[in-house]
Amino acid sequence: MHWIVDAMNVIGTRPDGWWRDRDAAMARLVDRLERFSAETGDDVTVVFERKPRPALRSTVIEIAHAAKRGPDAADYEIVKIVEAHAAPRTLQVVTSDRWLGDRVSAAGASVFPSSSFRDRIE
Repeated sequence: MHWIVDAMNVIGTRPDGWWRDRDAAMARLVDRLERFSAETGDDVTVVFERKPRPALRSTVIEIAHAAKRGPDAADYEIVKIVEAHAAPRTLQVVTSDRWLGDRVSAAGASVFPSSSFRDRIE
């Protein structure tokens, strides 16, 4: 299975103060996703609205960010990833955004709720 994760949707599922240091929250999510991928053997691509500072690197998961800034920038990037994928039916998109869920479903991917996924990776 290949998970495409709408990063800020997953981060935002818990009011744990993530907004005080978004970059630290991004790093914590990458750490959780690396452990999840290592435990399950599933592929994971996490998509951020912007590049984390400092840059995050991983040999376990793919870290992506929106090419353009603006509202829902990561959503548009996720749609591009799904639509360009050779086998979109093998993709699970993690999001809470209805618009994004509808778009990726129409392209053949499955949608998984952000809060349920956060429970799964913690």
